[in-house]
Amino acid sequence: MVIDTNIVLDLLLFRDPSTAALAQALAQGSLIWYATTGMRDELQRVLTYPAMQPWLARADRDAAPGVLAQFDQLSQVHAEVPTGPPRCSDPDDQKFIDLALALQALLLSKDQAVLRLRRALAARAVTVARGFRA
Repeated sequence: MVIDTNIVLDLLLFRDPSTAALAQALAQGSLIWYATTGMRDELQRVLTYPAMQPWLARADRDAAPGVLAQFDQLSQVHAEVPTGPPRCSDPDDQKFIDLALALQALLLSKDQAVLRLRRALAARAVTVARGFRA
């Protein structure tokens, strides 16, 4: 499985109830979450955005390093993969699409640019879903 940054934030920072099944499956090891260093770098950058600061301040710990530590613990690093079709209109999302294509993995994303590619990705054996259900 490949998880985009918005859902990673829901899972690791916002603790969105809609990610409870995903959190449980990852904790139990029944799912493998693949990520690249570029995906981790994006998460690290996003955690510095002003909009994230109130969320980080609410956490009862040093939240940004904690989020990154959870990312490292729950995901398996995969080598960067070449970019190919289909192309996403948002270049920041292309890395998620490319990895999901390379692994023929489920891609979790709420990003509209990614969701618009559902049909093209399905034709290449990649399912795009807005969330995970056990």
